[in-house]
Amino acid sequence: MSSEVLVSQPLYDSTAVAQGVPETEPPVEQEEPGLPQASGSDVVGYRSAKYSPAEWFSNYHSILRQASNDNHEAQRILLHSKTLSQTTEAATLNTQAEGTRLLGERLQEIHSWKSELQRHIEKLLAATESLLALKTRLEKALDATEPPYAIATDNLNCRTRRLGPDLVRDTVEEELLKEVDLIRGVQALLKRTTAQVVTQIKMNREAKQMLELDWSDKYEAYNLDDHAGRHSNMSPDTMHHPSSATMQDQVCNRASWKRFTQDNLNKAFREEQATNSLRLLVERVLQDTTEDLRVQCSCVDKAFSKRCGELIESKTQLETKLAKVLEQIGVQERNIIALQKAIHNKEAPLRVAQSRLYLRTLRPNMELCRDEPQLSLEGEVRQIDAILTSLQQQLSEARGSLSHLEESRVALEKDINCKTYSLFIDRDKCCKC
Repeated sequence: MSSEVLVSQPLYDSTAVAQGVPETEPPVEQEEPGLPQASGSDVVGYRSAKYSPAEWFSNYHSILRQASNDNHEAQRILLHSKTLSQTTEAATLNTQAEGTRLLGERLQEIHSWKSELQRHIEKLLAATESLLALKTRLEKALDATEPPYAIATDNLNCRTRRLGPDLVRDTVEEELLKEVDLIRGVQALLKRTTAQVVTQIKMNREAKQMLELDWSDKYEAYNLDDHAGRHSNMSPDTMHHPSSATMQDQVCNRASWKRFTQDNLNKAFREEQATNSLRLLVERVLQDTTEDLRVQCSCVDKAFSKRCGELIESKTQLETKLAKVLEQIGVQERNIIALQKAIHNKEAPLRVAQSRLYLRTLRPNMELCRDEPQLSLEGEVRQIDAILTSLQQQLSEARGSLSHLEESRVALEKDINCKTYSLFIDRDKCCKC
C-alpha cells in the first residue's frame, strides 16, 4: 500500500452562505489551499467537513429570526399599504369631485358669457339690418329727389320760353328756384348720411365678427369642458396624457380671458349706441328733408292746385286702400304666427305619444298586446296628425293670402308713386286742367 493519504474536498453549504452563517473552514495545507490537513489518526478513509452542534443551532435560530422579521415587515407594509390606499382613494375622489364641481361652475360661467355674446350678436345683427333698411330708404329717398329736381328744372326751362308780358319773375318762378336749391341741399345731405350709414354697417359687422369668433371659441370650450366633466373613473374613452398637466406659456389667465370678452362686449355696446344715434339722425334727416320738400312742394303746388283735383282724389283713394291693406297684412301676419305657434304646440304631445308607443313596442313576449292604452295612443297620434294637417293647410292658405296682400300692397305703392309723379307733371310742368 502506498504511503500517500487520500483526502476528499470540503462540503460547500450554499444555504448557510445565503443566510449569512459562517462556514466551517477546514485546515488548509500551504501547498494546496482548500484541502483539509490530513495527519495522524484524524484520517479514517475519506473525511467530510462538518458543522458543530453550536453552529447547527445558531444556523436554524438565525433562519427563524429572519423569517419572523420578514413576516413582521410584510405585515407592516400591508397595513401601511391599506391605510395609504384608503387615504389616497379618498383624497383622489375628493380632488376629482372638486374638479368636477369647478368644471360645472366653469360651464355656467361660459354659458353666461356665451349667452351675453349671443344677445349682443343678435342686437348687432338687428342693428345692421335696420341700418341696411335705412340705407335702402336713404337711397330710395335720394332717387326720389331726382324726379322733382328734373321736373322743377324742366318747368323753369319751360317758363323761360314764355312770351311777352308773361315772361315775368312771378311767385311760381321764385318757388321753383327755391325748390331746386332745396333739392340740391337734400341730395348732398342724403349722400353724406348714406356714407355714415355704410361706415357704421362696416363697423357693426366687424364687431359682430369678433363676437361670433369669441362665441365660437366659447362654444367649443363649453363642449370640451362638458365632455371633460362627464368623464368618470368608469369612462372607457379616458387615456394618459402626461404632457397635458404642464402649464403652457401661451395659456392666458382668467383675468385676461374675462377682459378679452368684456372688451368685445364693450365694443359691441359702443357700436350699438352709435347705431341707435345714427338711426335717430337718419330718421330725423329723412323726416326733416321730407317735411322740407313737402312744404316747398306745397308752396309750388298752390299755383296749380285747381288743376289737380282728380289726381289728388285718386291718390287719396289709393292711400286709403293701402292703409287697409297694410292693416290686413298685419292681421294676417299675426294669424300666421298664431298658426305656427299652434303647430309648434302640437309637436310636444306628438313626441310624447310616439315615444310612448315606441317604448311599448319594447314589451317582451305576450306583453306586446294591443291593449286599451295602445289603442288610445294610436288614436292620439292619428288625431294629432290630422290636427297638424289641417293647421298646415290653414297656414298655407294664410301664407297665400299674405302673398296676395303683399302683391296688392306693392301694386298700390307703385300706383301711388305713379300718381304722385303724374301729379308733379300735371301741376308743375303740364299745367293742364
